Amino acid sequence: MPLLDVRNLEKRYPTFTLDKVSFSLEPGYIMGFIGRNGAGKTTTMKAMLNLIHRDGGEVYINHRSFFENEKACKEEIGFVMGEFDCYKTATLQKITDVTRRFYPAWDEAAYRGYLKRFSLEENKKVKELSAGMRVKYALALALSHDAKLLILDEPTSGLDPVSRDDLLDVFRTVIEDGTRSILFSTHIISDLEKCADYITYIKGGRILASTDVDAFRESYRLVAGDREHLEVRRPKLIGCKEHAFGFTGLIRAEDAPAFAACKVAPADLESIMIYTEQEDGHEEPAL
Repeated sequence: MPLLDVRNLEKRYPTFTLDKVSFSLEPGYIMGFIGRNGAGKTTTMKAMLNLIHRDGGEVYINHRSFFENEKACKEEIGFVMGEFDCYKTATLQKITDVTRRFYPAWDEAAYRGYLKRFSLEENKKVKELSAGMRVKYALALALSHDAKLLILDEPTSGLDPVSRDDLLDVFRTVIEDGTRSILFSTHIISDLEKCADYITYIKGGRILASTDVDAFRESYRLVAGDREHLEVRRPKLIGCKEHAFGFTGLIRAEDAPAFAACKVAPADLESIMIYTEQEDGHEEPAL
């Protein structure tokens, strides 16, 4: 049964609509949430958590309606939006002293264990931590109240490759016992390749796909051919780039036989996103 179940979530702005967004995530898995800037990722996460008013839809956490059981559900969620940069002049100890009061399931031993594992010093101020260490501290807080679902908005943005890889190792460890799941948005496709089991792709406020990563990749093919092969086949191309020697493009796997005269190759996640996003999309409002 899903740990997270989002059903027909809607949010309407004058210039952007989050249109019946639906996806689900089982316990023990990592889901990457992708889409170009303005596609609706942050709006979806905020609407899921009732941080902005929604215009329709339901969200279930561990089979309970989030909006009918908000307090109890939030105790099972760890939410990190971007870089943890609140209370920059406060020490970690002061922030933790306040945070633990909100969670009946707070586990002090677990918290101490995460501090040690992440090499965090409680006497440090937030502003003295690197971007990667701030994210790790936010994770330590979330995991110490036994959060079953981690919702992370661009957690690896701005981190150097070594720090990103270290954080992805943490993600994989977090879900090892099969009781927790992670939903994280990212623009860094290589991060998805390393740790995501599932992918949810949003474009212009609508879910384009929500499936396991391998199935998503296998549903597309890259093609390359001469200009003479292009015009008759253009309607089947999802995206296309023309050059002096011909063209390259993206097609659905079932259309591959129509491109038998062209070079056809497996598609990677980055290429799928690049060709799919060639069409202009709607813009998500600044929040």
